[in-house]
Amino acid sequence: MTHYEKQSMKELRAGMGEGLVEAGKRNENVVALSADVKGSVKMDGFAKEFPERFIQCGIAEANMVGIAAGLSLCGKVPFLGGFAEFVTGRVYDQIRQVVAYSNKNVKICGSHAGISLGEDGATHQTMEDIALMKALPNMTVLVPADFNQAKAATLAAAEHVGPVYLRLGRSKMPCFLPEDEKFEIGKAQLLSEGKDVTLFACGHLVWEALQAAEALEKEGISAEVINIHTIKPLDVEAIVASARKTRAVVTCEEHLFNGGLGDSVAQTLALHCPTPMEYVAVDDKFGESGTPDEMLTNYHLRAADIVEKVHKVLTRK
Repeated sequence: MTHYEKQSMKELRAGMGEGLVEAGKRNENVVALSADVKGSVKMDGFAKEFPERFIQCGIAEANMVGIAAGLSLCGKVPFLGGFAEFVTGRVYDQIRQVVAYSNKNVKICGSHAGISLGEDGATHQTMEDIALMKALPNMTVLVPADFNQAKAATLAAAEHVGPVYLRLGRSKMPCFLPEDEKFEIGKAQLLSEGKDVTLFACGHLVWEALQAAEALEKEGISAEVINIHTIKPLDVEAIVASARKTRAVVTCEEHLFNGGLGDSVAQTLALHCPTPMEYVAVDDKFGESGTPDEMLTNYHLRAADIVEKVHKVLTRK
């Protein structure tokens, strides 16, 4: 298998921030909007570089979505930023009606996503945002795996025509993917080849899946690791091809069981290649306060939990 080394610890939201500045340099129509959290969502660099192209909307996410939709009608490429819980759940109706329905070129950057947000607690942790966004027609859903990929995904979103939801974490996480690697929307990323089981992962859990694959290798189990950084449109071909090869699948995500990556993979396999499958995800519950490490451990989202699910699915081959 291919081994990946942790280069550093960086925040995915910071990768988006750097990517946004670069996108702004490439395209003068790129603009940014924030719901009074430009520092928290790392839009402060863009605001400093392009003050005339940054709009502070205040704590008014619904209004921010409307402004972004209007700017898109003027030929702008608006990126709106806020906590994932509030730029998906609080304004779902606005996104549905004025962005997705009319297929407007608006990019929604949801920072502080998932359970690893930690100490802010259940009201700010969102584990249902993927389900909400992927259900919308016309919406593209991106869940990059580390800082470098978050930057690349931001640049890809700027070039893509149509609504995009970009899911980003708050906490520092391992940075392990190459710098300046092109991000292909809708194209799964094979990180490590294997023959016994496939680990489909997204976001922060890609690193955990790689660690699980290394642990399994020591047991003589060959795990294929695929980064599904695009939940929608899903790379059906890559998923089916790997499942047919290994005949056992485990999905890994920092999201609820319901409606996330696992459900998308399960639907694909049910239609094209029925395969024994297990989920590593949050089991139908809200979060709580704790450090990021505590949250990932307590909600069973670690490499050891992936290994346990692999052992379980292999008994069903």
